[in-house]
Amino acid sequence: MSYFTNIEGVAPIEIFELAKKFKEDNFSQKIDLGIGAYRTNEAKPWVLPAVRKAEKLITNNDTLNHEYLQILGDEEFSSMATKMLLGENSIALKEKRVLSSQTLSGTGALRLIADFMKKCCNFDSVYISEPTWPNHHLLFKHANYSNIKTYRYWKADTRSLDINGMLEDLNNAPKNSLVVLHACAHNPTGVDPTEDQWKKIADLIEQKQLMPLFDCAYQGFASGDLDKDAASIRYFVSKGLEVIAAQSFAKNFGLYNERVGNLVFVVKNSENIVNMKSQLSIIVRANYSNPPAFGSRIVKTILSNPDLNSEWYV
Repeated sequence: MSYFTNIEGVAPIEIFELAKKFKEDNFSQKIDLGIGAYRTNEAKPWVLPAVRKAEKLITNNDTLNHEYLQILGDEEFSSMATKMLLGENSIALKEKRVLSSQTLSGTGALRLIADFMKKCCNFDSVYISEPTWPNHHLLFKHANYSNIKTYRYWKADTRSLDINGMLEDLNNAPKNSLVVLHACAHNPTGVDPTEDQWKKIADLIEQKQLMPLFDCAYQGFASGDLDKDAASIRYFVSKGLEVIAAQSFAKNFGLYNERVGNLVFVVKNSENIVNMKSQLSIIVRANYSNPPAFGSRIVKTILSNPDLNSEWYV
Protein backbone atom coordinates (compact mmCIF):
# COMPACT_ATOMS: atom_id res chain seq x y z
CA MET A 1 0.00 0.00 0.00
CA SER A 2 1.15 3.52 -0.78
CA TYR A 3 -0.21 6.76 0.63
CA PHE A 4 0.12 8.26 -2.83
CA THR A 5 -1.96 5.77 -4.82
CA ASN A 6 -5.17 7.77 -4.90
CA ILE A 7 -3.67 11.15 -5.77
CA GLU A 8 -5.45 12.61 -8.78
CA GLY A 9 -3.53 14.36 -11.51
CA VAL A 10 -4.33 17.90 -12.62
CA ALA A 11 -3.85 19.64 -15.92
CA PRO A 12 -0.38 21.15 -16.45
CA ILE A 13 0.12 24.91 -16.15
CA GLU A 14 -0.75 25.97 -19.69
CA ILE A 15 1.85 28.66 -20.32
CA PHE A 16 4.75 26.51 -19.09
CA GLU A 17 3.50 23.45 -20.93
CA LEU A 18 3.35 25.54 -24.10
CA ALA A 19 6.91 26.75 -23.50
CA LYS A 20 8.07 23.15 -23.07
CA LYS A 21 6.42 22.10 -26.33
CA PHE A 22 7.95 25.10 -28.11
CA LYS A 23 11.47 24.06 -27.04
CA GLU A 24 10.84 20.49 -28.18
CA ASP A 25 9.54 21.57 -31.60
CA ASN A 26 12.23 21.33 -34.30
CA PHE A 27 10.41 23.55 -36.82
CA SER A 28 12.96 26.16 -37.91
CA GLN A 29 10.47 29.00 -38.35
CA LYS A 30 8.67 28.66 -35.04
CA ILE A 31 7.84 31.84 -33.11
CA ASP A 32 7.33 32.03 -29.35
CA LEU A 33 4.34 34.20 -28.42
CA GLY A 34 3.98 32.71 -24.95
CA ILE A 35 6.02 33.81 -21.95
CA GLY A 36 7.10 37.44 -22.34
CA ALA A 37 10.88 37.76 -22.12
CA TYR A 38 13.70 39.75 -23.69
CA ARG A 39 14.95 38.09 -26.89
CA THR A 40 17.54 38.81 -29.56
CA ASN A 41 16.58 39.12 -33.22
CA GLU A 42 17.41 35.41 -33.41
CA ALA A 43 14.90 34.69 -30.62
CA LYS A 44 17.68 33.81 -28.18
CA PRO A 45 17.53 34.87 -24.51
CA TRP A 46 19.05 38.33 -24.05
CA VAL A 47 20.58 39.64 -20.84
CA LEU A 48 20.53 43.40 -20.30
CA PRO A 49 24.07 44.82 -20.64
CA ALA A 50 23.77 46.58 -17.28
CA VAL A 51 22.86 43.26 -15.70
CA ARG A 52 25.90 41.55 -17.25
CA LYS A 53 28.17 44.28 -15.90
CA ALA A 54 26.60 44.07 -12.46
CA GLU A 55 27.09 40.29 -12.44
CA LYS A 56 30.79 40.72 -13.13
CA LEU A 57 31.16 43.31 -10.38
CA ILE A 58 29.49 40.94 -7.94
CA THR A 59 31.46 37.84 -8.86
CA ASN A 60 34.74 39.80 -8.70
CA ASN A 61 33.95 41.18 -5.25
CA ASP A 62 35.91 39.02 -2.80
CA THR A 63 34.22 40.62 0.19
CA LEU A 64 30.90 38.94 -0.64
CA ASN A 65 30.01 35.58 0.83
CA HIS A 66 27.19 33.05 0.89
CA GLU A 67 25.91 33.62 4.40
CA TYR A 68 22.16 33.60 4.96
CA LEU A 69 20.29 36.84 4.43
CA GLN A 70 17.94 38.02 7.15
CA ILE A 71 14.46 36.50 7.11
CA LEU A 72 13.05 39.57 5.36
CA GLY A 73 16.00 39.72 2.99
CA ASP A 74 18.54 42.39 2.08
CA GLU A 75 17.35 45.58 3.78
CA GLU A 76 19.42 47.81 1.49
CA PHE A 77 17.91 46.24 -1.62
CA SER A 78 14.41 46.45 -0.16
CA SER A 79 14.90 50.11 0.73
CA MET A 80 16.05 50.93 -2.82
CA ALA A 81 13.17 48.99 -4.35
CA THR A 82 10.66 50.73 -2.10
CA LYS A 83 12.02 54.18 -3.00
CA MET A 84 11.78 53.22 -6.67
CA LEU A 85 8.08 52.50 -6.09
CA LEU A 86 7.03 55.25 -3.68
CA GLY A 87 9.51 57.94 -4.70
CA GLU A 88 12.48 59.43 -2.88
CA ASN A 89 10.33 62.14 -1.30
CA SER A 90 7.43 59.93 -0.22
CA ILE A 91 5.73 61.29 2.89
CA ALA A 92 5.16 57.73 4.07
CA LEU A 93 8.89 57.00 3.96
CA LYS A 94 9.72 60.23 5.75
CA GLU A 95 7.23 59.38 8.49
CA LYS A 96 8.54 55.79 8.71
CA ARG A 97 5.12 54.33 7.93
CA VAL A 98 6.44 51.72 5.51
CA LEU A 99 7.22 48.04 6.02
CA SER A 100 9.05 46.32 3.17
CA SER A 101 10.60 42.92 2.59
CA GLN A 102 12.53 41.15 -0.13
CA THR A 103 10.45 38.34 -1.62
CA LEU A 104 10.56 35.54 -4.17
CA SER A 105 9.61 37.81 -7.07
CA GLY A 106 6.15 39.32 -7.41
CA THR A 107 4.37 36.01 -6.98
CA GLY A 108 6.08 35.43 -3.66
CA ALA A 109 5.17 38.94 -2.54
CA LEU A 110 1.53 38.40 -3.45
CA ARG A 111 1.37 35.10 -1.61
CA LEU A 112 2.98 36.54 1.53
CA ILE A 113 0.53 39.43 1.43
CA ALA A 114 -2.41 37.06 1.01
CA ASP A 115 -1.26 34.92 3.93
CA PHE A 116 -0.51 37.94 6.11
CA MET A 117 -3.88 39.60 5.53
CA LYS A 118 -5.69 36.30 6.13
CA LYS A 119 -3.79 35.39 9.29
CA CYS A 120 -3.25 38.78 10.90
CA CYS A 121 -6.18 40.91 9.67
CA ASN A 122 -8.91 38.27 9.15
CA PHE A 123 -9.37 39.12 5.47
CA ASP A 124 -11.22 36.46 3.48
CA SER A 125 -12.49 38.40 0.45
CA VAL A 126 -10.57 39.52 -2.62
CA TYR A 127 -11.66 41.25 -5.83
CA ILE A 128 -9.67 40.67 -9.01
CA SER A 129 -10.07 42.31 -12.42
CA GLU A 130 -11.73 40.42 -15.25
CA PRO A 131 -9.55 39.55 -17.10
CA THR A 132 -6.30 39.32 -15.15
CA TRP A 133 -3.07 37.38 -14.84
CA PRO A 134 -4.37 33.83 -14.21
CA ASN A 135 -2.10 33.21 -11.24
CA HIS A 136 -4.02 35.79 -9.19
CA HIS A 137 -6.95 33.41 -8.85
CA LEU A 138 -4.80 30.36 -8.14
CA LEU A 139 -2.77 32.20 -5.55
CA PHE A 140 -5.73 33.37 -3.45
CA LYS A 141 -7.44 30.01 -3.83
CA HIS A 142 -4.43 28.28 -2.29
CA ALA A 143 -4.25 30.95 0.40
CA ASN A 144 -7.73 29.69 1.37
CA TYR A 145 -9.74 32.80 0.60
CA SER A 146 -13.37 31.72 0.47
CA ASN A 147 -14.69 34.80 -1.34
CA ILE A 148 -12.76 35.32 -4.59
CA LYS A 149 -14.67 37.69 -6.86
CA THR A 150 -14.02 39.59 -10.08
CA TYR A 151 -14.78 43.16 -11.03
CA ARG A 152 -15.46 44.31 -14.57
CA TYR A 153 -12.44 45.84 -16.29
CA TRP A 154 -12.22 45.24 -20.04
CA LYS A 155 -14.97 46.61 -22.29
CA ALA A 156 -14.60 44.52 -25.43
CA ASP A 157 -16.91 46.53 -27.71
CA THR A 158 -14.96 49.76 -27.22
CA ARG A 159 -11.62 48.09 -26.40
CA SER A 160 -11.29 50.26 -23.32
CA LEU A 161 -11.56 50.26 -19.56
CA ASP A 162 -15.05 49.63 -18.23
CA ILE A 163 -14.70 52.22 -15.49
CA ASN A 164 -18.42 52.34 -14.69
CA GLY A 165 -18.64 48.57 -14.38
CA MET A 166 -15.50 48.50 -12.27
CA LEU A 167 -16.77 51.14 -9.88
CA GLU A 168 -20.17 49.49 -9.61
CA ASP A 169 -18.67 46.11 -8.77
CA LEU A 170 -16.27 47.54 -6.21
CA ASN A 171 -19.10 49.56 -4.68
CA ASN A 172 -20.82 46.24 -3.96
CA ALA A 173 -17.74 44.68 -2.39
CA PRO A 174 -17.98 44.02 1.34
CA LYS A 175 -15.94 46.07 3.77
CA ASN A 176 -12.43 44.70 4.44
CA SER A 177 -11.96 43.20 0.99
CA LEU A 178 -8.64 43.18 -0.83
CA VAL A 179 -8.80 44.77 -4.28
CA VAL A 180 -6.04 43.64 -6.63
CA LEU A 181 -5.06 46.54 -8.88
CA HIS A 182 -2.44 46.53 -11.64
CA ALA A 183 -0.19 49.53 -11.02
CA CYS A 184 0.52 49.93 -14.74
CA ALA A 185 0.59 47.92 -17.98
CA HIS A 186 -2.47 45.89 -17.01
CA ASN A 187 -1.98 42.20 -17.75
CA PRO A 188 -3.38 41.06 -20.16
CA THR A 189 -5.24 44.05 -21.65
CA GLY A 190 -2.54 46.73 -21.47
CA VAL A 191 -5.28 49.24 -20.62
CA ASP A 192 -4.70 51.42 -17.54
CA PRO A 193 -7.02 53.91 -15.83
CA THR A 194 -6.48 57.58 -16.56
CA GLU A 195 -5.43 59.95 -13.80
CA ASP A 196 -9.05 61.01 -13.23
CA GLN A 197 -10.20 57.39 -13.21
CA TRP A 198 -7.57 56.48 -10.62
CA LYS A 199 -8.92 59.29 -8.43
CA LYS A 200 -12.44 57.86 -8.67
CA ILE A 201 -11.14 54.38 -7.83
CA ALA A 202 -9.21 55.71 -4.83
CA ASP A 203 -12.21 57.68 -3.56
CA LEU A 204 -14.44 54.60 -3.76
CA ILE A 205 -11.90 52.36 -2.06
CA GLU A 206 -11.57 54.88 0.75
CA GLN A 207 -15.34 55.28 1.08
CA LYS A 208 -16.06 51.53 1.10
CA GLN A 209 -13.12 50.73 3.43
CA LEU A 210 -11.44 48.35 0.99
CA MET A 211 -7.73 47.52 0.94
CA PRO A 212 -5.86 48.29 -2.32
CA LEU A 213 -3.27 45.70 -3.29
CA PHE A 214 -1.15 46.88 -6.22
CA ASP A 215 0.59 44.29 -8.36
CA CYS A 216 3.53 46.15 -9.89
CA ALA A 217 5.22 43.81 -12.34
CA TYR A 218 5.98 46.26 -15.15
CA GLN A 219 7.19 49.54 -13.66
CA GLY A 220 8.85 51.46 -16.48
CA PHE A 221 7.22 49.46 -19.25
CA ALA A 222 3.94 51.34 -19.68
CA SER A 223 5.31 54.85 -20.24
CA GLY A 224 9.08 54.37 -20.16
CA ASP A 225 9.13 56.45 -16.98
CA LEU A 226 9.48 54.82 -13.57
CA ASP A 227 7.75 57.70 -11.80
CA LYS A 228 4.79 57.87 -14.17
CA ASP A 229 4.24 54.12 -13.90
CA ALA A 230 4.13 54.37 -10.11
CA ALA A 231 1.82 57.41 -10.09
CA SER A 232 -1.27 55.37 -9.20
CA ILE A 233 0.30 53.97 -6.04
CA ARG A 234 1.79 57.32 -5.07
CA TYR A 235 -1.60 58.99 -5.44
CA PHE A 236 -3.24 56.51 -3.08
CA VAL A 237 -0.45 57.11 -0.57
CA SER A 238 -0.77 60.89 -0.93
CA LYS A 239 -4.46 60.57 0.00
CA GLY A 240 -3.47 59.00 3.29
CA LEU A 241 -4.75 55.56 2.37
CA GLU A 242 -3.13 52.38 3.61
CA VAL A 243 -1.66 50.58 0.61
CA ILE A 244 -0.07 47.21 -0.10
CA ALA A 245 2.12 46.55 -3.12
CA ALA A 246 3.98 43.63 -4.69
CA GLN A 247 6.99 44.43 -6.88
CA SER A 248 8.61 42.16 -9.43
CA PHE A 249 12.02 42.68 -11.07
CA ALA A 250 11.65 39.78 -13.47
CA LYS A 251 10.58 41.96 -16.37
CA ASN A 252 12.20 45.36 -15.97
CA PHE A 253 15.59 43.83 -15.14
CA GLY A 254 15.14 40.62 -17.15
CA LEU A 255 15.85 38.57 -14.02
CA TYR A 256 13.22 35.92 -14.64
CA ASN A 257 14.88 32.97 -12.92
CA GLU A 258 16.45 34.93 -10.07
CA ARG A 259 13.04 35.53 -8.44
CA VAL A 260 13.69 39.05 -7.20
CA GLY A 261 10.75 40.83 -5.60
CA ASN A 262 9.71 43.18 -2.85
CA LEU A 263 6.56 43.71 -0.84
CA VAL A 264 5.49 47.04 0.61
CA PHE A 265 2.97 47.92 3.31
CA VAL A 266 2.15 51.61 3.75
CA VAL A 267 0.32 52.06 7.06
CA LYS A 268 -1.24 54.97 8.90
CA ASN A 269 0.49 54.38 12.20
CA SER A 270 4.23 53.64 12.32
CA GLU A 271 3.81 52.04 15.75
CA ASN A 272 2.10 49.05 14.09
CA ILE A 273 5.16 48.14 12.04
CA VAL A 274 7.06 46.34 14.81
CA ASN A 275 4.28 43.79 15.32
CA MET A 276 3.61 43.53 11.59
CA LYS A 277 7.28 42.79 10.96
CA SER A 278 7.32 40.03 13.58
CA GLN A 279 4.24 38.36 12.07
CA LEU A 280 5.58 38.64 8.51
CA SER A 281 8.86 37.10 9.66
CA ILE A 282 7.04 34.07 11.06
CA ILE A 283 5.16 33.58 7.78
CA VAL A 284 8.39 33.79 5.76
CA ARG A 285 10.21 31.47 8.19
CA ALA A 286 7.49 28.85 7.79
CA ASN A 287 7.61 29.07 4.00
CA TYR A 288 11.21 29.44 2.80
CA SER A 289 13.15 30.84 5.78
CA ASN A 290 14.90 33.61 3.82
CA PRO A 291 15.34 34.72 0.20
CA PRO A 292 18.32 34.21 -2.14
CA ALA A 293 20.95 36.93 -2.51
CA PHE A 294 22.29 36.97 -6.06
CA GLY A 295 19.35 38.53 -7.88
CA SER A 296 18.81 41.20 -5.26
CA ARG A 297 22.52 42.03 -5.42
CA ILE A 298 22.19 42.62 -9.16
CA VAL A 299 19.29 45.02 -8.70
CA LYS A 300 20.99 46.76 -5.78
CA THR A 301 24.23 47.15 -7.74
CA ILE A 302 22.46 48.71 -10.70
CA LEU A 303 20.28 51.03 -8.65
CA SER A 304 23.23 52.25 -6.59
CA ASN A 305 25.75 52.64 -9.43
CA PRO A 306 25.07 55.86 -11.42
CA ASP A 307 26.60 54.58 -14.66
CA LEU A 308 24.81 51.23 -14.57
CA ASN A 309 21.59 52.90 -13.47
CA SER A 310 21.69 55.26 -16.43
CA GLU A 311 22.46 52.42 -18.83
CA TRP A 312 19.61 50.31 -17.43
CA TYR A 313 17.12 53.16 -17.41
CA VAL A 314 17.78 54.11 -21.00
